[in-house]
Amino acid sequence: MRPHRFDQARPFLTLGIVALVWLLVPAALKRFTRASFYELQAPVEVTAAGVRQLQDFWALRTRSADDLIAAGKQTADALAQYELSARQQEQLAAENERLRAMLNLPADPGWHYEQARVVRRDFSAWWQQLVIRKGADYNIPKGAPVVYAGGVAGIVREVGLSTAVVELISSPGLRLAAVVDGDTRPISYQGGENPAFGLAHGTAEYVPMDIIVLPGAPRRLVTSGLGGVFPAGLPIGQLVHAEPAADGLFKTGEVRLDPTLAALNEVTVLVPLHPDQAAPPTPVP
Repeated sequence: MRPHRFDQARPFLTLGIVALVWLLVPAALKRFTRASFYELQAPVEVTAAGVRQLQDFWALRTRSADDLIAAGKQTADALAQYELSARQQEQLAAENERLRAMLNLPADPGWHYEQARVVRRDFSAWWQQLVIRKGADYNIPKGAPVVYAGGVAGIVREVGLSTAVVELISSPGLRLAAVVDGDTRPISYQGGENPAFGLAHGTAEYVPMDIIVLPGAPRRLVTSGLGGVFPAGLPIGQLVHAEPAADGLFKTGEVRLDPTLAALNEVTVLVPLHPDQAAPPTPVP
């Protein structure tokens, strides 16, 4: 009976010994081991992503000529719209510079836009993150903001030689300053505990009491520009519900994020022209 009980407890005993040894290992060795494993795993992930893209390429080669013609027309229409948007953006940028010069305001921090393909998506109850195919080889710094067509995607948390880990805006570990579109008072946004296959959402705290959110009429939440990490005005999500918090001074609300956030294939990293601009976002009081 005793040997049988010892055999049952052996896995737990082994696990406890391994955990104790790991706790006694110096922090420098832990960081070296973790970085070495990450760099060893990165080429495998990049190769697997390349194989998937090659499969998609040959799958598209099987499309008929009619499908290709229709896709070409859609692409031409999209390019025409983008050209118009680009001209409007240039006009707005020139107007912005003129107004800043009149008001003697400091210039906006410069950014270099670095597009990167997504290698892997990790979604669980503990983290929401992406692995992109660019890292230190493209001078991507830790703490750089990441955006996509729908607005804020997340922030760079780890940087390897050829890959980087992006913590998504849906992650509970990401917190930043936001405002309701059309309002100037800062609100604290934080990612929520999102299920692996559900719609992503976050939480808005310190919402002013006079901001009303009606059913079926959500309020748009955008970045405030505070903290110097994200530029102001980038879309975050839709504030779909808000109710008074326990302190009775502010409201707490639910923020619904863009559903395409879980299916991103490419993102853009805003690499600051001055390295000291990139810093992890600080909690908002």
